[in-house]
Amino acid sequence: MHDRSPAVLSPETWPFSLEWLPPEACLVGGAVRDALLGRQSEYLDLDFVVPENAVETARSLAKHYSVGFVVLDAQRQIARVVFPRATVDFALQEGETLEIDLHRRDFTVNAIAYNPHTGNLVDPLHGYEDLQQQQLRMVSRHNLEDDPLRLLRGYRQAAQLAFTLESHTRDAIRQLAPLLCRVAAERVYSEFGYLLSLERGTPWLEKAWDDGLLSVWFSKATAEDVERLQRIDRAVKILVDRQPKLAELLLSPIRSTLKTTGVSVAKLASLVSSDEGIAERELLRLKYSRLEVRSTVTLLQAWNTADSDRALREMSVRNRYFWFKAVGDVFPSYAVFAMASGIDFTSIEAYLDRFLTPNDSIAHPQPLVSGQDLIEKTHLSKGPQIGYWLTEIAVAHAEGKVSTAEEALQWVIGHG
Repeated sequence: MHDRSPAVLSPETWPFSLEWLPPEACLVGGAVRDALLGRQSEYLDLDFVVPENAVETARSLAKHYSVGFVVLDAQRQIARVVFPRATVDFALQEGETLEIDLHRRDFTVNAIAYNPHTGNLVDPLHGYEDLQQQQLRMVSRHNLEDDPLRLLRGYRQAAQLAFTLESHTRDAIRQLAPLLCRVAAERVYSEFGYLLSLERGTPWLEKAWDDGLLSVWFSKATAEDVERLQRIDRAVKILVDRQPKLAELLLSPIRSTLKTTGVSVAKLASLVSSDEGIAERELLRLKYSRLEVRSTVTLLQAWNTADSDRALREMSVRNRYFWFKAVGDVFPSYAVFAMASGIDFTSIEAYLDRFLTPNDSIAHPQPLVSGQDLIEKTHLSKGPQIGYWLTEIAVAHAEGKVSTAEEALQWVIGHG
């Protein structure tokens, strides 16, 4: 038992009055851990355990404040209340006492409870000491075995908190690593998402590889593939420094509803099979979205076409046009992947300049004429040939053979 000032874990910052919490309700998990570490977030994520009536407590709270309510697990009595800037979960206490509930958690730093009515911390597993030592220590081997996702979660939390894994804990994870195959892919996807999106996640991905956690899902990855992850992070710094416009494209999610960034796509391409078909199946097995799968496979296709300095330098204008058309917005991910794979920046630079130049005739071609123009001015008939000539005009424009609509039409008449 420890006393802590309410300033550390302040109910005054919560979106509801303390009177709506039962006297025995305790805040647990990440919110307590992060508060003790001085970590703050604009969006509150609060988890409470109560000895009884968890769903009813959540429902009453939501009704009073006219906010969202959902039952997450009816059998285990877990419910959620959704405020505009906070999520508040209520769960039925596991076991007859709070201490029994805390002994069933994953790591000691997540097994600290806070009673907002008394201002007391309940810390039967000395998690506060582990917080001070900046280490993750398992509550028990059995708890990790009971939910194998906790194996991977340990590496993710170590990356997020800049902690170490206590040696006996890491030994247990190594031994239990094969159990990760039992975990639903959707849950694994979420943990990988954090590790791939954070630069400080890379060393922990390497440790996860060393400890056998990645081979369950990325069976084709080699030690060399994993080593490339650090080089990708270095390539990102070089490119962003030399081409600041790339920062948003590389570091932002490829879609607002996803965690996956342009850098994440490059790292995924390093972990999956180089065979595009196998890579697609690996990603679908992990429940990646169509956009994430398409982006990663597109990068691999681009790499399989241009996988050396010579291939980039000697690619014809015509082939560059079709190559850019195929790679599209995935090009920044290709660039960092290519540099991490040994291609020199000078070989990438010309491609970067074209990609970052709006209306570039190779990277971002704009049509000089329309299909209707071709039909009216060249007497071509409707059909596939219209699409063919529109493409050929675009290539001719990229090659510098035509630059205006009139020149394009005359060029078609001369070659038709």
